[in-house]
Amino acid sequence: MSYLEYVVGAYAVFAAYLAWDFTAPRWRIHRIRRAIGQRARREAARQGNQAP
Repeated sequence: MSYLEYVVGAYAVFAAYLAWDFTAPRWRIHRIRRAIGQRARREAARQGNQAP
């Protein structure tokens, strides 16, 4: 492996890590927001079913 291949590989790994570090929290926030919305809809449906 030449020095150039090592440097290119290192930059590729670094770029992949930066991409993951950018997207992973956004995916998690999206899942959490969706779960909160689903929970709120279930609570609203429960409140609606219990009304006289």
